[in-house]
Amino acid sequence: MSVELYAHADDAVAGIEDGSTVLVGGFGMAGMPVELIDALIRQGATDLTVVSNNAGNGDTGLAALLAKGRVRRIVCSFPRQSDSWVFDRLYREGRIELEVVPQGTLAERLRAAGAGIGAFYSPTGVGTPLAEGKETREIAGRSYLLEHPIKGDVALIGAHRADRMGNLVYRKTARNFGPVMATAATTVVAQVREIVETGDLDPEAVVTPGIYVDRVVQVVPAA
Repeated sequence: MSVELYAHADDAVAGIEDGSTVLVGGFGMAGMPVELIDALIRQGATDLTVVSNNAGNGDTGLAALLAKGRVRRIVCSFPRQSDSWVFDRLYREGRIELEVVPQGTLAERLRAAGAGIGAFYSPTGVGTPLAEGKETREIAGRSYLLEHPIKGDVALIGAHRADRMGNLVYRKTARNFGPVMATAATTVVAQVREIVETGDLDPEAVVTPGIYVDRVVQVVPAA
């Protein structure tokens, strides 16, 4: 199926259903698909499970989605930081569920979903509260936890450029979780700064092949 190109972010997020698991790219605000998140707020989907590196910054992007009460559960590595007041308030009030996943494990669980891996063993978290309820196995004298893939119904990611086939390139640290999330979701929506003609991207620079991408929208990020 060919990629669909959209002129407006609202059209690109149409059809996301209540109760969906939404993978949201970004490391802090680097690579955060803010315009897609704003469009999702306007779209109205609720009871969402969000998978992201952190639980929102300030009052924009993911934090704005949380503030609207649209997220039932968040799976992330860094739920608390200096500007995570929206998540902090919701969690204290018992209005949001949290699963903490170590950052490397989070990336690998996403990658495993894209690669079709049923589960894998990781040493990270052994002997900590994160090990509670997980199968533990001794391998070559070391303890490991059984971890399961994280698959999304939708991935919202931010890239730098796309061509008309949906091939994506990223800019520096904005690359972060976008590539693995693009392989781990049923529907992948990418916001980009520029859409170029097919063939204008250096094939050696393409990070996410268009075969993984369903929708692309060109946006002008807010100042």
